[in-house]
Amino acid sequence: MKKPPAAAAFSLVELTLAIGVAALCLVTVVALVPVAALTNRNATSQTAATNIAALAIADLRAATTASPMLGITVPTDPTSPPQFVPPDVVPCNSGHTSITSQVRYFDSSGQANASFNSSSSLYRLTVTFVKNTTATATTGATYINVKVTWPAAIDPCAITASGSVEMFAALNRN
Repeated sequence: MKKPPAAAAFSLVELTLAIGVAALCLVTVVALVPVAALTNRNATSQTAATNIAALAIADLRAATTASPMLGITVPTDPTSPPQFVPPDVVPCNSGHTSITSQVRYFDSSGQANASFNSSSSLYRLTVTFVKNTTATATTGATYINVKVTWPAAIDPCAITASGSVEMFAALNRN
């Protein structure tokens, strides 16, 4: 007499190994979630800061004496800004941003404010006009250094900020 064929099944050892491999893979994926969240937050902050810097440069290009959106005063003589020349374009004075730079603060919706608000300010925009050593009083580009740092409460001259974006631009005023 023939025995009926045995039913195909996994043994307890095989099942335990399969669950162990699946658990190891799951733990690895879960461990990567905080890294992904941090990378996403940094990318979002960097994108917002780049947009703020681009907005500031576009606003200054549209200005004649003061920028229409941000209210930043533009010098009419490209040789008039102080002695700051590249690469020392964000002057510091005793651990604070120099008064020769103009500072604006931005909230999460991109609204600018001239003064710091601890409950809403996220980004600090620092605009410094740089002396054009090759220009004359009536001709030549106006140089600007635009730096956006976050969090806004930190003065980049006192403490290194969590992140920053910096752009240099020349405004043709001829």
